[in-house]
Amino acid sequence: SFQLSARGHWSTWPAFGSEQTILGTHKPCCAPEERRSSHKQALLTIPKPRYLEELESYLRKELQSLDLTKNNSQELKLQPYREIFEFFIDNFKTYKPLLSAIKNEYEVTLADQKKTIRALEPLKAMVTTVSEECTRRILALQEKEKEEIHTLKQEKQHLLKFIDNMKEEKSSLQTQVEHLQTSVAEEYARYLNEYGARKLLLAKLNDMRNERLEMTRRQAQGRERGDVKGEDVVKLTLALKVARQDLTKAQVKLNAMMADYGDVVPRRDFESLEEKYSALLQEVKTLREDFDRLHQEYKTLLEIHRETAQERDDFCAQLQRAQQNCTPRPNWAKCSEVVAGGAQRWDCLAEGKTSEELVDVLLEEIGTGALKEINVFPGWGKGDKVPVYLRHEGEVKNKKLTKKDVVNILKDVWKEKIALEQQTGKRSSLPEFFLSYLQKKYGDAAAMEWSYTLYENMRLCRSNHVLSSFYDVLTGKVDEDHYHGQNRLISNLQKELAACDSSDGGSLTSEQLRQEARCCPRLANVGCWDKLLICRHSQGRRHVSPLGSSVASCSQSKLDEEGNAAAFVAKLRSQYVREKQEYLRQLKNKLGDVT
Repeated sequence: SFQLSARGHWSTWPAFGSEQTILGTHKPCCAPEERRSSHKQALLTIPKPRYLEELESYLRKELQSLDLTKNNSQELKLQPYREIFEFFIDNFKTYKPLLSAIKNEYEVTLADQKKTIRALEPLKAMVTTVSEECTRRILALQEKEKEEIHTLKQEKQHLLKFIDNMKEEKSSLQTQVEHLQTSVAEEYARYLNEYGARKLLLAKLNDMRNERLEMTRRQAQGRERGDVKGEDVVKLTLALKVARQDLTKAQVKLNAMMADYGDVVPRRDFESLEEKYSALLQEVKTLREDFDRLHQEYKTLLEIHRETAQERDDFCAQLQRAQQNCTPRPNWAKCSEVVAGGAQRWDCLAEGKTSEELVDVLLEEIGTGALKEINVFPGWGKGDKVPVYLRHEGEVKNKKLTKKDVVNILKDVWKEKIALEQQTGKRSSLPEFFLSYLQKKYGDAAAMEWSYTLYENMRLCRSNHVLSSFYDVLTGKVDEDHYHGQNRLISNLQKELAACDSSDGGSLTSEQLRQEARCCPRLANVGCWDKLLICRHSQGRRHVSPLGSSVASCSQSKLDEEGNAAAFVAKLRSQYVREKQEYLRQLKNKLGDVT
């Protein structure tokens, strides 16, 4: 068995006896290092036990005989170690409970790990499947993006070609401008040369003229000398002096004119060049404006392309989300097969309603049908959270009332409550008055039966205005003033329309109705009266043209026997609610801005 050494270490060979594992007597005063070194020397002198050598030899043989190429090679490799451990457990009787407990814990842990691995294998397969699906989607998206990239590259090439063409056109125009500038310079140089030649020619002409005048003067003087003898020499000298002074003045004036107007070109040539220059300048200006406009259009096209690409990506994302989240539109005509009354009644119920409203109608039909099959209702108890008109223990009998009966009872409740408030001058709570009304009319015993029956009918019939409005006020969702405000709106409408009916025929034309809407502040906010007229004519009573046709003013505000109002009145109520919500929203925004 294992033994502890003097230093508290396990002996190296557990098969040996205590006389081999315990060190000899040592001096109490020796150093711990000396005791440790002597202890190691004593352990190294102990040979390996034969039993351990046999176990190691058996383990090597078993491991060599295993086929480690199989999938479960690790389990096969573990089996020889288990056998060796079992040999230890069997031979060491003293430690057998501890070693058995260790072995059992390891076995339980291995079994739990195998169970976990088996549980994770389906997840591994699912992860592989999801990975393949994601890879396939990524490849599909890459293919789609390749097509889009190819399209964008083609468009880019087209735009680059367009830019190159614009650059070539600009270069051509620049070349033309340079050529025209060169031509103008050459023309100017030619005119300068002509001007210089002209000046020289004028100078020669002046010289020749002077010579001719001098010759003529000399000839005249010769003739005078021959004819007039003895003329005064002083007089001739003075005349010559004056002539020379006049010549000097003329020469100075000629030089001044040549200096001032030497660079002046002929007006005809100047006007021709100025006209050509203006035409070229206008052409260059037009070309520059065209270039700027094309450049701006190019920028605009790039911006539009970017926005279009962004919108396309957004629409693609919305389409993918819609394809993943949205469900196909249901075939509502199938509901006529299960709704009481068949297709004709379902068409009347579904006329002009959205899918959400059709779901409410279908739920109402299902709920009312199921309500007729119920004989008793479970009581809600008598807790403080239970409404006073529903506090009851046990089951309550279902009266199975029709919608018409429920509407008549609720109208009578409103009538009694309004009369009581007018007498007392105080506003009473509707739940308490509702319970007292039922107790007074049907007795305390049957009041809860009527209360539960009316409550369930109101809860299910949300499309009926009388039932839904009474239910909202009863449960506290809507204030009672809201209900009375809508009733006052309809009453005022009846009075206004009746006042406009001068013939007392009970009808108004569409033009009279629009005129009344402009005069009445409340009706002026209703909006598009053509839609209201369409709502009125959808009742099927009479075809009405847009102008001059009759509209029954009184019948539009009345309720049928089940408490359903006409579409005209329903439109007014919905408009009233929308205006109120819009006013509250604007008020909230203004208060938020102030704070």
